[in-house]
Amino acid sequence: MLATVDEVVNSSGTYDYVICGGGTAGLTVAARLTEDPSVSVLVLEAGGANIDDWTILRSASWGSHFGNPNQSWAYRTVNQKHAANQELTWVRGKGLGGSTQINFMSWTKPPASEIDDFERLGNPGWNWKNHQKYVARTEGFVTPSAEVQERNHLLIDSLEIGTDGPLKVAYPGTIDEGELRVRETLINAGFPIAPLPLNGDPKGTFFAPSIYDPATHTRSYATTAFYLPNKDRKNFVVLVDAFVNRVVTEDAEGGAITAKGVEFEHEGATYTVNARKEVILCTGALKSPHILELSGIGRKDVLERIGVPMKVELPGVGENLQDHFSVSMSYELREEVDWETVDLLRDPVLEAKHRELHAQGKGIYTKAPVNLSFLPLDLITDKADAFYETIKKKITENAHRYPPGLMEQYEIQLERMRQGAPGCELICLPVFISVPNPPAPGKRYVTLFPSLNHTFSRGWMHSKSSNPRDDPEIDPCFFEQEIDLDIQVELVKFARGLAKVSPLKEMLVSEVNPGPEIQTDDQVRDYVKQFFFSTWHTTATCSMLPKEKNGVVDPNLKVYGTTNLRVVDFSIAPLIFAAHPTATVFAIAEQAADIIKGKFSA
Repeated sequence: MLATVDEVVNSSGTYDYVICGGGTAGLTVAARLTEDPSVSVLVLEAGGANIDDWTILRSASWGSHFGNPNQSWAYRTVNQKHAANQELTWVRGKGLGGSTQINFMSWTKPPASEIDDFERLGNPGWNWKNHQKYVARTEGFVTPSAEVQERNHLLIDSLEIGTDGPLKVAYPGTIDEGELRVRETLINAGFPIAPLPLNGDPKGTFFAPSIYDPATHTRSYATTAFYLPNKDRKNFVVLVDAFVNRVVTEDAEGGAITAKGVEFEHEGATYTVNARKEVILCTGALKSPHILELSGIGRKDVLERIGVPMKVELPGVGENLQDHFSVSMSYELREEVDWETVDLLRDPVLEAKHRELHAQGKGIYTKAPVNLSFLPLDLITDKADAFYETIKKKITENAHRYPPGLMEQYEIQLERMRQGAPGCELICLPVFISVPNPPAPGKRYVTLFPSLNHTFSRGWMHSKSSNPRDDPEIDPCFFEQEIDLDIQVELVKFARGLAKVSPLKEMLVSEVNPGPEIQTDDQVRDYVKQFFFSTWHTTATCSMLPKEKNGVVDPNLKVYGTTNLRVVDFSIAPLIFAAHPTATVFAIAEQAADIIKGKFSA
């Protein structure tokens, strides 16, 4: 239930589990723990409830939530010295449901071997077999009709996806002919059809489902899946607008510490709630390490600088930051091309019309991204072998300079390159989303997003002060490893070549961004450095690794040096992979719930 602060604090102020963060992982864990009516759970969410907000529920609203202070946090990075010295905005979901309420809704999964890599790095039980088992508990795939399958050439049997979970996963109500023609173009360009896109082998192109409820044509997300169906449980208590300051701890035996409770702020006042069993951080890769540092857990030099007494020295907190990034490339469509793109919603009259159509299960607001491809580097460029030799030589020569654990990660990444892992991604959206040149009024566009998912650069985030309201300092160190920039340049050139392949080439008028003035490799390189963007898939800042390898949590997701403090969110993934993270975050939360219940066996 949504509670008032008085109900939370004055009734007892003590719960079995206090969960910080009511996002993707937090609501999933809370729902699973409260299946036992004898267990009490409090969820503290810094944002609002945002329930029944049609700007969130209505599909095809891509990016419209960014910059809305009620729906998103707007973190800022430090200036990126290898990327035109620019400061980047990093958006995260604010409110119940976290980033599942504002993301682009795509449902993808990594190659099986890339989840098995978690286990290879020292985490028994964190493997593909368990990933599939646990994500299937969340998945409620709705099989489209035979007519829809045939019309869109959907290979449903290749998905192997769960159907009984509470999260609706489905194909959108509208898939335009334009999407089919783009897919035909990709196949003509040499893209293979992904054999098992959601069951361990996504190499190639496929139509991906979305977190989409086909009965209502609305977003399905953590709130609709795990909170609303369970909101009447008396033991499932949620307080919104509750900004967590720190974990309250006390000394335990053997030099460890125990989490007693959580200090939080609500409407200008500060409160503390107590935890009988555990405190669980589910606040994401940017906030969970921040809360740990404010609680005295982290690097000695950071804690000394911000004036927080050290409770546990843990050098890996906030380190090993990894992320995906992309460049967007927009093309104007010819007038005769029959494709209702999202650009039409810029016209207020047409936007009102499509709101009415949405109520009938029709129109632009029943679209979702479908055209996704995951590709090996050797399909993108003939420089793949040279890139491999270059980065292998650099890594080998600098191995003695790396922090503990990084060399093992790099060895796995080199192996992925050598074996042709699909670390490059191409997304297609029927809308203008690119810079710097603006769209023309009344025109329609298609945008390609060549993206790099296997990145070698490593960054960090750390607290700037002991004031919880001061955002952490974030440095993803984009392009610090130049190989990332080299590959992204080749990705842009490759994506550009697709505009010359039929039938896409017959659909286009011209390239708007990067634009015809960008031609040479050096110009493309400068364009990438100036106009690339994070896809906000940040991970590894609370890495699940052995402590001596700069790990922050053990395979049970318990923070080293504590008796009852866990982290359950994407920050624990130790090595980034080739997929959007939503499905894996749900899998992490489902597996964590079994671990906490004592029902998991590796």
